[in-house]
Amino acid sequence: MRILAVIPARGGSKGIPRKNIRLMNGRPLISYAIENARASQYITDVFVSTDSAEIADIARSYGAHIVERDHCLSSDLVTLDPVVFHAKKEAEKQCNCTFDYIVTMQPTSPLLRVETLDAGIDYTIREGFDTVISVVNKPHLSWGRDDSGKLFPLYQERKNRQELPPQYMETGAFVVAREACVKEHTRIGEKISVFEVDERESIDIDSVGDWVLSESLMRRKKILFRVDGYVKLGLGHIYNCITLALSMVEHDVLLVTHEGAEPGIKKIKETNLPYRTFREETELKDIIQDFQPDVWVNDCLNTSKEYIEWLKTNVPRVVTIEDLGEGTKAADAVVNALYDENEPRQNVYSGYQYVCLRDEFQVEQPKKFSSTVKNIIVMFGGTDPSNLNRLVYDAILSRIERFSGIRFYFITGIGYDNEINGVVTRPKENVFVYPNVPRVTKYLKEADLVIMGQGRSIFEAACMGVPAVVLSQNERETTHSFAQMEHGFLNLGLGNEADPSLITNTLEWLIHTRAVRENMHRLMLQTPLKKGLERVKQIILGEYDVEHDHRTL
Repeated sequence: MRILAVIPARGGSKGIPRKNIRLMNGRPLISYAIENARASQYITDVFVSTDSAEIADIARSYGAHIVERDHCLSSDLVTLDPVVFHAKKEAEKQCNCTFDYIVTMQPTSPLLRVETLDAGIDYTIREGFDTVISVVNKPHLSWGRDDSGKLFPLYQERKNRQELPPQYMETGAFVVAREACVKEHTRIGEKISVFEVDERESIDIDSVGDWVLSESLMRRKKILFRVDGYVKLGLGHIYNCITLALSMVEHDVLLVTHEGAEPGIKKIKETNLPYRTFREETELKDIIQDFQPDVWVNDCLNTSKEYIEWLKTNVPRVVTIEDLGEGTKAADAVVNALYDENEPRQNVYSGYQYVCLRDEFQVEQPKKFSSTVKNIIVMFGGTDPSNLNRLVYDAILSRIERFSGIRFYFITGIGYDNEINGVVTRPKENVFVYPNVPRVTKYLKEADLVIMGQGRSIFEAACMGVPAVVLSQNERETTHSFAQMEHGFLNLGLGNEADPSLITNTLEWLIHTRAVRENMHRLMLQTPLKKGLERVKQIILGEYDVEHDHRTL
């Protein structure tokens, strides 16, 4: 069986000058159609019909044969039917044969995959159709206008889009027709069908907007975030990866987490981001084979060199976050916002410049300084593994008479059980508990003081300019370098070693020492944090130029 592909490509494009041979993502636009046709398991001969010597030369360089199109077939008013018919006749002469099927492929569908093309051809042959047209299903509530100018609905009942009947739009990607159906003024036979392609592959380059969208989609990467969140570990890693994944909407993202990390899974589900779970580490290879990531982002604390080297044999780029393990020596990039490197390394980006603030903190304005303290926020992350909420809760209630007129708000996370831990609202003592709030900024912008853990939320307090007292969950948190007085924090060290009286005395002192609180507020707002997310995105993609960034600071 011989199947001819005809790619019509005239040189007179006006909407986008020289459209068919302009470089899209570094290659001439027409090259995508030619390479799809040549890679097809069904197409035997590839011809480009053109009136342009330049297009002909480029098409030949990509392996296509040429049909020189007559001038009469190159005007704006000529449809494709006579062009394809002419190309078929000329190809028959050059090949000294007849063809069984003719596939028209427009050069303006660069996102079409060869697998989709072959599936469409196979469908035509297998089902015995005369003509099959590539389409995309885009049901909408549409309206028409009659000869008198009166509008009328093109639907019988108003429904949600997903409930509407199919509405197929031709994509231009391909038309497969039996040879006998390709005539001077038609390619449509009696037995006709459509072949549905996905929306991405349906894009037909007709405007500058189409061009920009297609090029953006071609540069779209697959990014896998490997992250866990459970009681002992906390949810800071989960929040960080969710923030990054949501900010990279122009790419395909996947979160991968252990099936036993239930608090983290619960938080991921709230975002509707795609995710997969696994039980054994050996399953990661199957996930890689299924998703085919371009970048692996590992946010799971200390990695081994062997683990990162294994990843690099399976994934083109590996980035680790909050990693102090031996694996950092093998990773393409390491992002440690919570630590300052004593000995800078070329692949390590450390310090507050690389913090990833959540959307709500990117847009919220800092709180104005309060001369008096009326509201104190207590927050220790998504799981509070050391139960510092209860430590502070008991300390405050034991000295509640000292805090007359002050309201305490405990903002607890999705992995913290308030009832079991006995941290509950007590209105008479002005103690209020709010579990798993959707927006922390709602409370921080009303806060005059905050007492908190030393994880990533310290950056959120600094962004809002709220003076903070810090207690660390564990020894690792005590090594986080940012939460010091130079940035507006009073650091009380390891929470489990803090005496309750130290906590209440510190709060009392700050409540009555306006000058110190004002200085803490000022120091917090001196630290620029909102550009960190964009920096980390560029690092993940391998596009970050640290020297240029430092010159522009």
